[in-house]
Amino acid sequence: MPGPPGQGYTGIADLAGSVLSRTMENSIMIPVKRTQHVRPTVFLDFDNTISRFDVFDSLLLNFAKDDRWRGLEDKWKKGRIGSKECLAGQLTSISVTRERLDKYLSNIKLDRYFKRLLRLLRARGIKTVILSDNFDYILDRVLKSNGIGRLKVYSNKLKFKDGRLIPRFDFTDKYCRKCAHCKKKNLFANAGNGSMTVYVGDGLSDICPSKNVDLVFAKEDLLRYCRKNKLPCIPYKELKDVYDYFKKN
Repeated sequence: MPGPPGQGYTGIADLAGSVLSRTMENSIMIPVKRTQHVRPTVFLDFDNTISRFDVFDSLLLNFAKDDRWRGLEDKWKKGRIGSKECLAGQLTSISVTRERLDKYLSNIKLDRYFKRLLRLLRARGIKTVILSDNFDYILDRVLKSNGIGRLKVYSNKLKFKDGRLIPRFDFTDKYCRKCAHCKKKNLFANAGNGSMTVYVGDGLSDICPSKNVDLVFAKEDLLRYCRKNKLPCIPYKELKDVYDYFKKN
């Protein structure tokens, strides 16, 4: 439970420090650093984590004028190109007006427990940050249409110009070409000193930040990576699992 006003929330941190956290599926014991009197910071991926599916992929499936994006996707998944090259190239395949895109994005629904999780974290004074390799134009409209505001979001940038979608990548790492958005950089910038850090994700772009936090919730590609590389994590299927964890701790 949250501490009295003026004190840091220590429930999950004290629990993690005094015992070994147990995953929900396979009873892997996860040691987590003990952090007292400092609220944890929770970072969440967007596509297929907060949203019910990968929103950017759905744009390609619905609005791509050709199949060139599929070849780029394959090269990215095989590690032959980074996500910046992949995303920039895939955007050239999308043909859609601003009005049509806005209408499509306004109908996208989020995980049914995201609002509950957000309310719970806010009630306990826990900082919550979205880290996405998608684009601000897309995230802003989806979050707004679902009544989500006052949330710190880091993503790539996107604007319309002469009927084209023009990307800008403000959070790259010049020493690493894997990710368009270096989530690790913004993770470190937003984690409090001595704070316990939690990451919730599902995909390849979530691997790097997951290596640099205290506690990971993983599914799909991220879960497979964690298991293959023996990276401790808690498997989840939807945000209800994450909500239940914080509710109990």
